[in-house]
Amino acid sequence: MTRTIYINGAYVPESEAKISVMDRGFMFGDAIYEVTAMLDGRLIDNDLHLARFKRSVGEIGIPLPLPIEDIKQVQIELVRRNRMTDGTIYLQASRGVQERNFYPAEGLAPTFVAFTQAAKLDGTPKQIDGVEVALLPDPRWNRRDIKTVMLLGQVLVKCQARAEGFGDVWMHEDGAVTEGGSSTAFIITRDGAVVTRDNSHAILPGCTRKAVLELAEENGLKIEERPIRLDEIAGAAEAFLTSASSFVQPVTRVGDHVIGDGKPGPLTRRLQEIYLAAARSGDKII
Repeated sequence: MTRTIYINGAYVPESEAKISVMDRGFMFGDAIYEVTAMLDGRLIDNDLHLARFKRSVGEIGIPLPLPIEDIKQVQIELVRRNRMTDGTIYLQASRGVQERNFYPAEGLAPTFVAFTQAAKLDGTPKQIDGVEVALLPDPRWNRRDIKTVMLLGQVLVKCQARAEGFGDVWMHEDGAVTEGGSSTAFIITRDGAVVTRDNSHAILPGCTRKAVLELAEENGLKIEERPIRLDEIAGAAEAFLTSASSFVQPVTRVGDHVIGDGKPGPLTRRLQEIYLAAARSGDKII
């Protein structure tokens, strides 16, 4: 079946989905994106993702391409047309099309693209066995709280991590972890505290992060929102990462440090179960 893509108000076959070479997203990375996961026909944390999308376009002054409720209907229609029950839905809004110029013209209409990517998200080998992550310096710009398409820094560290035999990467600066290449980093201390960096311009405010922290608090777990120091990683009892497509994924090694006994820990497993149960409690859209 040919995949259907949404672009600027039209649903078209993938082979016909085209944008101008003069689009500012292509020329300057002047664009925002968002990704929502779908599990068993249910959109996961979608209201959080759409709220972050609205915030991100606002932070760089791109008009919201459609009202949020209309964007949600685009997501649902793409899922329906592509007959997807498990995978991700990608949204991207660029500032629009004009002759190449650092200064954007007034009144540009944003380019808005959306598409689905079918994938198995639950029960993957990394979720079952955990993942080893490299620990590399953070090469990115200072406004990491805005979900822009400028992902060259993440591409470079992810490729370096893979070349060194790791399954993913956590970045660091000033003696502390910032975040993963496309995820939020967590450790669990020996006394059972769930630790993740507090939101700021240094990290993206993760939607899955927010949902997991709320569930952890509801279930009586101790939470510490603060930087994870590099010198405390070796002593962590457990570690995990969160993202829209990874959900809660155990981390068994960080850089040179094996975490715990090198296997996914019990609190991580509990958070996986709690999160997936909550995700599956929502209404199906297909």
